[in-house]
Amino acid sequence: MVAGIYLAVYLASGVMMVRWLLPRRSPMARVWLGCSLGLLLMMWLPALCAFWLNFTWAAHGAALGLLAAGMAACYSLRDRRAPSSWDEKETSLLRQCLLVALPLTVLSGYLQYTHTMRVDEWGNWNVGQSTYGDLPMHLSFITGLKNAAFPADYPFCPGERLSYPFLTDSLSTSFYLMGCPLQLSVILPGTLMMALCFVGVMVLAREMTFGRKTVVLAALLFFLNGGLGFLYDFDQAGGWEADGTLTVVERLETILTGYYKTPTNQPDPNNLRWSNVIADLMIPQRTLLGGWCMVVPCFYLLYTCFDPSKRMEQGGLRGEILLGVWAGALPLIHTHSFLALALCSLGMLVYDMIHDPGRKQLLLRYLRYGAIAACLALPQLICFTFGQVFQQDAESGSFLRLWFNWVNNPDGDGNLRDFYLWFYVKNVGLPVLALIFALLEKNSHTRRLFAGALPIILAAELVRFQPNMYDNNKLLYLAWLLCCMIVADWCAVLWRRLKGLRARTVMAVMAAVAVFLSAGLTLWRECVSSYQAFSAKAVEAGVYVRDNTEEHSVFMSGTQHLNPVSSIAGRSTVCGPDLWLYYHGFDTTERKRDIAAFYENPEENVAVLQKYDVDYIYVSSYERSSYRVNEDALERLFEKVYENGEAAVYRVPEG
Repeated sequence: MVAGIYLAVYLASGVMMVRWLLPRRSPMARVWLGCSLGLLLMMWLPALCAFWLNFTWAAHGAALGLLAAGMAACYSLRDRRAPSSWDEKETSLLRQCLLVALPLTVLSGYLQYTHTMRVDEWGNWNVGQSTYGDLPMHLSFITGLKNAAFPADYPFCPGERLSYPFLTDSLSTSFYLMGCPLQLSVILPGTLMMALCFVGVMVLAREMTFGRKTVVLAALLFFLNGGLGFLYDFDQAGGWEADGTLTVVERLETILTGYYKTPTNQPDPNNLRWSNVIADLMIPQRTLLGGWCMVVPCFYLLYTCFDPSKRMEQGGLRGEILLGVWAGALPLIHTHSFLALALCSLGMLVYDMIHDPGRKQLLLRYLRYGAIAACLALPQLICFTFGQVFQQDAESGSFLRLWFNWVNNPDGDGNLRDFYLWFYVKNVGLPVLALIFALLEKNSHTRRLFAGALPIILAAELVRFQPNMYDNNKLLYLAWLLCCMIVADWCAVLWRRLKGLRARTVMAVMAAVAVFLSAGLTLWRECVSSYQAFSAKAVEAGVYVRDNTEEHSVFMSGTQHLNPVSSIAGRSTVCGPDLWLYYHGFDTTERKRDIAAFYENPEENVAVLQKYDVDYIYVSSYERSSYRVNEDALERLFEKVYENGEAAVYRVPEG
């Protein structure tokens, strides 16, 4: 209840701030921008106050004071013109959102529920296929940031500053702090952010495309992305195989029950890597979800403030300042989104400097927006992002390397797994061909949009930003968002030019199947996927630790990624899994060696506990299977404070 009221205050405040600053924007755009701004402020203001008050109730109370000050500033700087009124265009967009955004939001809410520690009848906590790997990490951040001092440490690597963009997770921490159950603290803001993404892309498409139906098509092309992977799954399945068996049903069952056997995500053997954005990015990758929720409004403001056809009507100083502030807030929400916006802005700037006759005045406006964004972003980048990136680069060369064609070049030596164009044709599908055809036309609008997308594509295609090369898709998808606008317009032109052909409808249906079947099968798979993350006994142990040990105490445990101590209880562990820490730039060799030595010979390695300031020792089925745990020695040396058959907890005496 308290969390809901707190959220409502921010959303209402954001709507009012946008109403005062940008009254000439359309009503639908104002409400969407306002809710997004409110969510941005709810991410940032408590976190800012936490640097003085820790991430506590006090920080959240102080944040309301900052919110009030921000509202007063927006009111004093308000645009006094009458707000634009509701018209037929707004009614049309509302219908389209009800047709597309609403069903996608319902689907997303269902997936958030089934994929976020869904409790079954036996008390086990279950997840979906796509959240099995990353959700425990995000839960560790969410639970570990409660009442934490800022800047915070990694909960599974204490002593190392949390450089991973954490504001999307701290948003859930706010809900958790205010009494929401852990699952609801993840599901509620996650579903809200997905809804804002769906509506935002449609509002953006209305500005960037020229038809009414293109709004729907652009949104579907982006969110139901798939490719031609279904051809691999159903090759020869239309008839009898040589052994006399019909395999359509069997192959469908493989998609629906196999682990990453969907048509959009089969790294081996088929090199299918263009994952569906809902199933494999927005649901499991919460930082990306927060970034997209915030970067789409930036794309909207960038386009309406600087595009020649929009800026006279909707541009202005207030919009540019708001864009600069919004962009500057992105790094600690999602660094890839910040980089994509910066590259897009650079591409559009270059295009406008070449083609716009008022280039001198326009350059000053771009520089004003960029200066505001840079002033706000640089402290985040210097204090958090750059330190981690350059440290890893200096020690092992893992970050920031030249690398052509991302995952299609797995070793970085130029030996591509697929021919360059074919890699994108089979992964992205027919829309990538439509994009190529559209770019052959002499259309300044199309070329300006692609000028924004091109620098993002070049960066993702030529530079590896971290050891997990797959993560370059976080840039590529935002470039593809702009390209979807181009493709939607070109398809609308093609549809009109095919008028009179009796086969036009049949062609459209066949094209729709080819474009959306892979995504449909992938989402179907996620709807039925279920994997146990924590057994009922593991949950019981995690709840005990949460309720009976000191906040921010440190536990000796194994390096499993499914660790109730960190994910459920929010306590720090000496070392987490390389599944996360390696890709965040940490060498865990020493910590893992110390953990193994302690479990196998506690008496001779008791100094390890002092080295990492350990308060408790956790022994579960994972530790017993991973190390030769000397439980007799643990019993002699430490007080056992809890045991339930699955796990035991020992208290380390002070001193």
